[in-house]
Amino acid sequence: MSKRDYYEVLGVSQNANEAELKKAYRKLARQYHPDVNPNNPEAEAKFKEVNEAFEVLSNTEKRAQYDQFGHAGVGNGGFQGGGFEGANFGGFGDLFDMFFGGGFGMGGQSRGPQKGSDLRYDMEISFAEAAFGLDTEIDIPRTEECAACHGSGAAPGTHPATCPKCHGTGQIQVQQNTAFGRFVNVRPCDRCQGEGKIVDTPCKECKGQGRVRKYRKIKVKIPGGVDNGSRLRISREGEAGTRGGPPGDLYVYIHVKPHEIFERHGQDIVCEIPVSFVQAALGAELQVPTLDGKVELKIPEGTQSGTSFRLRGHGIPHLRGGGRGDQHVRVKVITPKKLNDRQKELLAEFAKAGGEEVSAEEKSFFKKVKDAFGV
Repeated sequence: MSKRDYYEVLGVSQNANEAELKKAYRKLARQYHPDVNPNNPEAEAKFKEVNEAFEVLSNTEKRAQYDQFGHAGVGNGGFQGGGFEGANFGGFGDLFDMFFGGGFGMGGQSRGPQKGSDLRYDMEISFAEAAFGLDTEIDIPRTEECAACHGSGAAPGTHPATCPKCHGTGQIQVQQNTAFGRFVNVRPCDRCQGEGKIVDTPCKECKGQGRVRKYRKIKVKIPGGVDNGSRLRISREGEAGTRGGPPGDLYVYIHVKPHEIFERHGQDIVCEIPVSFVQAALGAELQVPTLDGKVELKIPEGTQSGTSFRLRGHGIPHLRGGGRGDQHVRVKVITPKKLNDRQKELLAEFAKAGGEEVSAEEKSFFKKVKDAFGV
C-alpha cells in the first residue's frame, strides 16, 4: 500500500512553519498514543505514521529532500527512530515530557557526545581564479574547546563534581496524577541543566562553559575548474562538539565575479572581438585575449559577422582533471559610423564594381559634394 503524504498525515500545508508542525503533532500524538488507546492496532499504526511524518518534516534537510523527491528521498519512509514494534509504552513519560517542557521529541535529551555545528563561509573569487584554482587563507569565527580546561569548564587543577540532585544522570523524575492514572515525567535536571555535573570553580578562560569563541585562520585550496555556486567541504573545521563530540565541518560556497570579456558555458568560454569591414572582407591576423595570454587568430577573407572560431584547449580546466575546454571567438564586424567624403565615394564605387545599384539619392549626394569642393 502506498504511503500517505506526510503533510496530509499531520494535516498541515506544505508551507507550514515549525510552530504549526509542533502544534499539529502534539494534537495527533495525544489522540493516538497507545496509552490512550490500549489494544487498538489502528491507533498504534496512526501513532507510528504521525511520528514518522513529524520526524521528517521537523528536520530541515530531510524536509528539503522529501519536498524534492518524496518518500524516495528519505529512504525507508525517512523515519530513523527505530520503530515502535514491541515498544514498551509503559506510561505517558515521553508524551508528557513533550507537552509540559523538557525538549521536543520522543526520547528526551541526549547526554552523549554531540557533533559541533557546521559553518558556512561565502568566498568571492575572480574568473581566472575559478579557472586555475587558488590557495588562500580565510579567517573563521568559531567556537573551540577551551585549551585551559580542555573542555571541562573547571579551573585547571580542579574537576567537575557529580550533581547531587540527579546523581549524575542529568535527569529528574516527576510524578503526575492525570485522568489516566499516575505517570512519571522525566525532565532535565534544573540544578546542572542536564549535564550531570556541576562546576564549583569555573575556568577563568571560558567562564565554565568549556568552549571559547575565537578567530581561526583556515587554509583553503580552491581546485581549478570550480564554478559559481560550487561548495567545498573542509572536514572538522566547524564549531567544537560538546561532551567530547567531534567538531562540525566548514562549507565554503564559491561566488565567481563576472569577467569583462569572457562568458563561461560549462568548460568552454566565449568572447566577442570587433573587426573592421576591411579586415572581415580581406582577412586578417588578430591578437586574441585568452586566459593564457594573447594568441594569434587568422580569420579568412569574407568572414561574416557572428562567425565563431575555436581555440582548442584555451577554456576552463575540468574539475577532476582530464584536459580543458575550448575558447570560442565570435567575430563582430563593426560598421563605421562616420565616413569622410572620400570614403563614401570609394564605397559607392566599390558597390558599383560589385554590381550593386547606388540609389539616385546617393548619386545626387556625391554630385553635390563634387560641386561644392571642386573635386
